[in-house]
Amino acid sequence: MAKYAVLKSFYASEKWINFRLGLINERGTKCSRCGERIARSRDLIGHHKIELTPENVHDYTISLNPDQVDLVCFDCHNKEHNRFGHRATKQVYLVYGPPMSGKKNYVQNYISRGDIVVDMDRLYEAITMLPSYDKPDQLFSNVIGIHNQLIDNIKTRYGKWTTAWVVGGYADKYKREKSANDLGAEIIFCDVSKEECLRRLNMDQDRIYRQDEWEGYINKWFEQYTV
Repeated sequence: MAKYAVLKSFYASEKWINFRLGLINERGTKCSRCGERIARSRDLIGHHKIELTPENVHDYTISLNPDQVDLVCFDCHNKEHNRFGHRATKQVYLVYGPPMSGKKNYVQNYISRGDIVVDMDRLYEAITMLPSYDKPDQLFSNVIGIHNQLIDNIKTRYGKWTTAWVVGGYADKYKREKSANDLGAEIIFCDVSKEECLRRLNMDQDRIYRQDEWEGYINKWFEQYTV
């Protein structure tokens, strides 16, 4: 496929070959994952922390940035990409907290390409092409249907993903813990005070005409929240 030709061309380029050799000369032939010394430098792979794509391969702050490349052995590289018999255990995280607490920002900081994310705001955005904060009430049944199907996929570990992120308010402790148990998920709480949520709301230009609406969401979450 054409997209793979772009990446193949990059890895065959003089720039990448010299860059990789420079890393080996600087760091030695030790795998950064398992710590094993690799006898032949050609068996040491330059692994990009941010997966290269046709869109970012020519962004040298990613593709030729020493801080974004590890030197790893073949076995560790295959484990990293779940290839050739290496199959990672699927991880699930339930990320919860009040509106404006930074749940989506948290996920964006830790997500990897190929992870699955279940977020009602983003699902509304996907089927309406409206901003994620504009959620028409009449489409709730459609969106929750898609949401529940994705949740079922996560419960049954359906698909080739290795990490799933389920994002929501989950103010009620019983519902939150039941959902986490059903999903086999680790719970991550975006612990932000009501005052900070309201401060962020007041600074958010996207919601400048919806502040009363979103202030209501914030107040409701803190009224319902149980530890």
